[in-house]
Amino acid sequence: MYLPDKFCDEMKRILGDEYEDYLASMDASRKYGLRVNTAKISVEDFLKITPFELTPIPYISNGFYYDEKEQPSKHPYYFAGLYYLQDPSAMTPASRLPVEEGDVVLDLCAAPGGKATELGAKLHGTGLLIANDISSKRAKALLKNIELFGVENSFIVTEYPAKLVEYFTGFFDKILIDAPCSGEGMFRKDPAMVKAWEQNGPEFYAKLQREILEQALPMLKEGGMLLYSTCTFSPLEDEGSVQYLLSLDPSLKLVDMEGYSGFVKGNPAWIDSGNKELEKCVRMFPHKLDGEGHFLALLQKGEKAAVKKVHFSQKRKGLKGEEKKLFEEFQTQMNRTFDPERLESKNGMIYYMPEKLPDMKGLRFLRSGLFMGEMKKKRFEPSQSLAMALKREDYKKRVEFSADDEEVFRYLKGETILLQPEQIVDEGKKPGGWYLVCVDGFPLGWGKAAGMTLKNKYHQGWRLL
Repeated sequence: MYLPDKFCDEMKRILGDEYEDYLASMDASRKYGLRVNTAKISVEDFLKITPFELTPIPYISNGFYYDEKEQPSKHPYYFAGLYYLQDPSAMTPASRLPVEEGDVVLDLCAAPGGKATELGAKLHGTGLLIANDISSKRAKALLKNIELFGVENSFIVTEYPAKLVEYFTGFFDKILIDAPCSGEGMFRKDPAMVKAWEQNGPEFYAKLQREILEQALPMLKEGGMLLYSTCTFSPLEDEGSVQYLLSLDPSLKLVDMEGYSGFVKGNPAWIDSGNKELEKCVRMFPHKLDGEGHFLALLQKGEKAAVKKVHFSQKRKGLKGEEKKLFEEFQTQMNRTFDPERLESKNGMIYYMPEKLPDMKGLRFLRSGLFMGEMKKKRFEPSQSLAMALKREDYKKRVEFSADDEEVFRYLKGETILLQPEQIVDEGKKPGGWYLVCVDGFPLGWGKAAGMTLKNKYHQGWRLL
């Protein structure tokens, strides 16, 4: 494939004798990755039901290689949010940021959601995930993936980092910055990146990265951890940007990450630095492992606090009058309860708000919390995002399909379904009404039954084409 001379000269400088091996890897086929959503299913259980031939990615505990011919994006399990399709190397940053339940986490450059969905899965419905992207168009894809994964404790924002600092100084336990970069590690996956590199190379992106890092660092609390990553090989954007970040706060320290034989340590000499700590950074090259190019560095700010900081929490107004009555009527069909003080109505749209979300007035955002559904005339209509956040046992009335049932594909295409008695599970007192449609026990969406006919309520924008 075509590679610019200036890029090749730099790769010869940093790779030396390995340069020819790198060139050969650029003519090899790229690898495809699948990452299991451990918030919905364990890796062990997924392997029992998967129809695909999978090979473990040795450096990702819940990641697997698959053959692109199998088309996992067309399988019902994809629509149930059981996995995310992602370049194997791109799974590494979220896997190496040690998110714990209850953490308040920021994914600063989050679209389209590959890393944010993994961070959300690690939280298991606790704490708070704020996922930001300055592009509202890209953030729409981010929102869909967050909803598909069933992440209910999220806030999807479309702001510049400088604006976020006004709201979140010293707020986050963990921050992930997968920074805009020159994309050298993606040349094999997307050759169009080469032309983009010729227009805006490492010098352009290094300046942008350092602006982002300057703005992000004040949002990290004392003892908090920040993971910086790129998909480029450029030392200016990699070790160079990390060294710049270290210069901003003397309490920042690089932290060792879980290793792998194919990883390469950072090299301070490539930026004429004598800081041996930069060797704790991790580089990923396509001639060293099965994946594309990536770089990551994990840093901690000051000493880890013995007791977690209590984040701001506020009570919501809850639902009133007719809205409260209609929602409570719907909730009689559920085996899960929602804290009424976290419910909020915005012009008839009902949201379940994260506990640790402060007042966001003035910020541009696409979604705050879990969108539960909408109040219509004398009824509550549950949302697609609510269906994805539920477990099968959370709802009393269900339609159960198997993954190889032709009816499940008809449902995903938006068609009306004529039900069979063995497909219906009804713990409720009244037949009919809203049913949670599941595939092998995992929710897909809603349907509304009248007799044995199921009117399709699957989200129109998500339907299988």
